[in-house]
Amino acid sequence: MAKKPQQSPADVAKQASKLGELKIRLLFLVGALIVYRCGTYIPVPGVNPVALNEFFQNQSGGLLATFNLFSGGALSRFGIFALGIVPYISSSIIMQMASRIVPSLEQLRKEGEHGRRQIVKYTRYGTVALASFQSIAAASWLQGQPQLVINPGPSFLITACITLVTGTVFLMWLGEQITERGIGNGISMIILASIVAGLPGAIAGTAELVSTGEMSSITAIMMLLGGIAAIIFVVYMERAQRRITVNYARRQQGRKMMQAQSTHLPFKINMAGVIPPIFASSILMFPATIAQFFGQAADPTVVQRALQTIGANLGPGQPVYVLMYAALIIFFCFFYTALQYNSKETADQLKKGGAFLPGIRPGAHTAEYIDRVLTRLTFWGALYIAGVCLLPELVRMFYPSMPFSFGGTSLLILVVVTMDFMSQMQAHAMSHQYEGMMQKANLRNYGRGGQTR
Repeated sequence: MAKKPQQSPADVAKQASKLGELKIRLLFLVGALIVYRCGTYIPVPGVNPVALNEFFQNQSGGLLATFNLFSGGALSRFGIFALGIVPYISSSIIMQMASRIVPSLEQLRKEGEHGRRQIVKYTRYGTVALASFQSIAAASWLQGQPQLVINPGPSFLITACITLVTGTVFLMWLGEQITERGIGNGISMIILASIVAGLPGAIAGTAELVSTGEMSSITAIMMLLGGIAAIIFVVYMERAQRRITVNYARRQQGRKMMQAQSTHLPFKINMAGVIPPIFASSILMFPATIAQFFGQAADPTVVQRALQTIGANLGPGQPVYVLMYAALIIFFCFFYTALQYNSKETADQLKKGGAFLPGIRPGAHTAEYIDRVLTRLTFWGALYIAGVCLLPELVRMFYPSMPFSFGGTSLLILVVVTMDFMSQMQAHAMSHQYEGMMQKANLRNYGRGGQTR
């Protein structure tokens, strides 16, 4: 029997250092999320926390509850992270779309690392602009409510705006640090932490309703089973793929003759990810937020009555909100997929590489075929995303007292980000074990003794 190759002390030390690097990355991720969660409990100076807590308890299940969910509870305490990371997400989506539409930005995107840095810089500027607008609106609305601000006036507005914008910029920086030094996408991990932080309170609220008899045990069990079924369905759909066979003809590369090969192009059913529901909810929240902030008055004017009507119809659980939400999700699924994937560029790359699809002529015919496949996949993917996002809204229409502000968008983010995090963890683990696997397979010196033909 052949003896197993033993690792040298240098290889053992190298693998230990790699495992130590993974541990450091995990610890950095945990530490950054702890810093974020601590910041959600630091209130903006000048806010009355007792009155604010009572106010948000009376607003459960409405628009503010949705905002509060994505801020990790910071909005209900009007903490320094009350705006959350939403301004950065909105700015990123806008810049991503603009870089596909505006010629100057599209050219900048093709310039490599320099262009990417410029787009990131513009995204940061956009984040500051959006955060400034939202902070002014939020602070103005807050001091317009009775007893929520201790000393309302210009000093509170200036202090609150500077604090909220600084908090958003810090979260943006923290997310970038997590992406660089931790594991997973930093912005996604911050949103995931915000959503997970609201789950214990929602579960406790449901248990309290069951114990007091306001909700039956059967209803609670059905909600639990429905949530588990929805998670399983989302995981299944996110892993589903449509694979298009790609053949490579026999070709010569340098002095070597490459044999004919066959591979595939994988297309997910959900090509757009969680961007369509996030962008759709942001668009619907904008007029509802304006109505919430400026439509409240003891003796409303005609404009304020109109704003109140808009706010009432565009609130979560309302029929108009549900219809518009579904229409916007479907629209942005097609729009964002078209921006992200260019079938003509893919067809040109396949043609240059000597690849072809079986039964399809290279060039324009290949682009048309890929475009038809993408259109069909996007149609079913849009229906899937709209169904998942609208299911909680439909439940809320029939059960307005449902304690969960946990919606379909939150469910998608929770599952997709968790799957991405697990994939990156597996990639890190595989890279750390790669040297050992190569040694066990005696592949370290592969290629030195000869070439396969």
